[in-house]
Amino acid sequence: MRKNLLAFPVTAVLLLLSLAGATFAHHGIASWFDMSRKATVKGTVTGFDWTNPHSYIYLDAKDEKGAVEKWTAEMGSVGMLVRAGWRRSTLKPGDEITLVGKPAKDGKPRMILDKVVFSNGQELATSDVPAPSAEGPPELRPKE
Repeated sequence: MRKNLLAFPVTAVLLLLSLAGATFAHHGIASWFDMSRKATVKGTVTGFDWTNPHSYIYLDAKDEKGAVEKWTAEMGSVGMLVRAGWRRSTLKPGDEITLVGKPAKDGKPRMILDKVVFSNGQELATSDVPAPSAEGPPELRPKE
């Protein structure tokens, strides 16, 4: 009987630990993208996946030699994008845009997107949360 009493807590702990690892791995953006660099890519939208848990923009851009490079820009959830002003109709194939984001560490044409700049100059961020300032949060900056 005593063995059975220990089996349940041990099983529960092992299950929780296995789920925590999967969650950490899924949200390990810094392990896939170089958060210290910024990439800017100009091109033509070929697709826009308005999906959860992540949305994607697919873009054809020309490299330095004029060859077409197929880029993928990953964004957050539909809910996060809606709060930032995005709609399912924000992008359509053929739109000329500029992607600004953090490039993939492995050098592949992929990024975690910070914002889109449209051909008319309008910018649309992928989050309604302001990006952190290099000087830190306002309450910790030196008073002038």
